[in-house]
Amino acid sequence: MYSVLVVRTAEPSDLRPSSDLTARARIRDAAIECFAEQGFGASFRTIAQRAGVSPGLITHHFASKELLRAECDTEVLRRYRTIKTDSVDAPSAHLLGNLATPGVAAPILVYLIRAIQAGGAPARHFLEQLMDDARTVMARGVASGLVRPSRDEEARLRYLTYQSMGALLVQFLTAPDQSPEAFVASMRTAGRDTILPTLELFTEGVLADRQLLDDYVQYMWQPPDASSDATSGATPDATSDAVQVTDADLDADRPARSATA
Repeated sequence: MYSVLVVRTAEPSDLRPSSDLTARARIRDAAIECFAEQGFGASFRTIAQRAGVSPGLITHHFASKELLRAECDTEVLRRYRTIKTDSVDAPSAHLLGNLATPGVAAPILVYLIRAIQAGGAPARHFLEQLMDDARTVMARGVASGLVRPSRDEEARLRYLTYQSMGALLVQFLTAPDQSPEAFVASMRTAGRDTILPTLELFTEGVLADRQLLDDYVQYMWQPPDASSDATSGATPDATSDAVQVTDADLDADRPARSATA
């Protein structure tokens, strides 16, 4: 559900004609496209040719590849941020719109993937910014009733972000054609086979009952006393009334756990 409703890229309408852009913005947009196509090893010469400027002008505006990438990261995240609200306000329309129309700026999606694939401190910073944006969307989803609340919202958010971006990265690394347009086209075709199991998984779950969850939650909030168990030779009874932990107990205990985390 996170991949279907949240991780989506900018629409072509979000992009202005290149004639309306400053030289700096043209360089930035050309760099986004080149980084998406070739990775962050794309040269200033390649970017300059795409932007219709001299390599020296790139150096004048950005000084280094690191500073150019930082501005590209900011712009990609801005475009990504602008198209997420409708996924909560009208989730079915958002989903069906994805099925009916191509509407994806391919370089933006592939840039997201390459930013994570590159690794290192820039990738960690980029991922944290993705999670900052997703945090707002998930909170809104919970408040609207679309998404169930979690015992640990932050842990769930991090898991879903890793799962979503990890799945995109695996698909990208194993794609026969990694050009942005071809990759997005292949994802759109494959997506029709993954939406149903994704919705089933996030709506109905996988496990037939909640025993594993109850046992884990009980253990984490009230673990058995190992010394007394060893002395008595008894096995802790996960269903004992004496150690039952309710959701109300978890709510009362959560602030204390967060403060010590």
